[in-house]
Amino acid sequence: MIKLRPHQERIVDKMTHTIKGQVIVPTGGGKTMCMITDAYRQFQYGNQTIVVVAPRILLAQQLSNDFLKIIDNAKVLHVHSGDTDHYSTTNSNTIAQWVANNWYSNKIIFTTYHSLHRIKESSIPVNTIYFDESHNSVQSHFYPSTRFFATTNNRRCFFFTATPHHSSSDERGMNNEEVYGRVIEQVPAPELVDAGYILPPKVVIHKCDMIRDRKITCEDDADNILSSIDSNSVDKILICARRTSQIVQLFANSKLGTELYGRGYNWMYITAKTGAVINGIKVSRVKFFETLNQWGKDNTRFVVLHHSILSEGINVNGLEAVLFLRSMNYTAISQTIGRVIRKGNANKQFGIVSIPVYDRVGISTSKKVNAVVDTIFRQGEPAISLSK
Repeated sequence: MIKLRPHQERIVDKMTHTIKGQVIVPTGGGKTMCMITDAYRQFQYGNQTIVVVAPRILLAQQLSNDFLKIIDNAKVLHVHSGDTDHYSTTNSNTIAQWVANNWYSNKIIFTTYHSLHRIKESSIPVNTIYFDESHNSVQSHFYPSTRFFATTNNRRCFFFTATPHHSSSDERGMNNEEVYGRVIEQVPAPELVDAGYILPPKVVIHKCDMIRDRKITCEDDADNILSSIDSNSVDKILICARRTSQIVQLFANSKLGTELYGRGYNWMYITAKTGAVINGIKVSRVKFFETLNQWGKDNTRFVVLHHSILSEGINVNGLEAVLFLRSMNYTAISQTIGRVIRKGNANKQFGIVSIPVYDRVGISTSKKVNAVVDTIFRQGEPAISLSK
């Protein structure tokens, strides 16, 4: 029996009584469980095909693991280029043949926005499709497939996000009701905080010595990272770097790794270019995420650096603070804050959002972060990004 929270019950009830719409839920609000519950109920009818779309392969794999903990009456296919224990393909003819071979069974397909067009090209019948982190669907190279699945064959189609993207002049915005439907449920963050499901963020502006009239060095970045860590006194920290090269240079050309080790911290980073590294040793992505989640659960102190790969959707246990070294758009800021507001140990009362200010980037970032926190956690509205 699936136990839902009150806001999740509202969402699933709305999904039961409509075939299309947007579900706006703050990060940590349990939108995945809403999808799973809806899929579980749909599969009771038998011979259903459900597609789950994610922005990244890692998230598609995570969603697959979450769904299959509860759903055990469906054949499973992955349509992306990543590794998986399940049958996988990106060939449209193979997708069509797999569906034909399993015509008598419930079927669930996990894919990414990058590979969704392969399912479109296969011409298979799809009964229900869930778009996770659906603000990604408005990107020009994803939108044609999104529009196809949302506007043909009268299928059930639901878009889940904490950060909707609107457009004032282009049809590629979630304010386009023909494609995205109406908002069928919007859950305000204060409701989740008051109910104890997520924690409020605490913004900490760490004022460092301003660096003017010269180029910022790796040593400058390292010094200000360490100063921010020392001032916040937390054990599990996510750092958002300016770029991939900054991460590599920080550990190759500065004292950061040595100083972190001296303070009792392990360190790790992951980027699309370099892969995954733990305490200076290159490891597989599987090993990286297994270690990251294990350290999140136990008493290990650690710092994890990334550019963007951990900011959206990926569950990371136990993170207490995020440190911004770069400016982002409102969507990325909101998603990143969501990494640290999940409940952790009993002593965790809020998620720390720290911005070291030692250049104009820090000043700009602090203003944006405060604006996002005010919109989401004080006004109770989503942080909507807008393109012209």
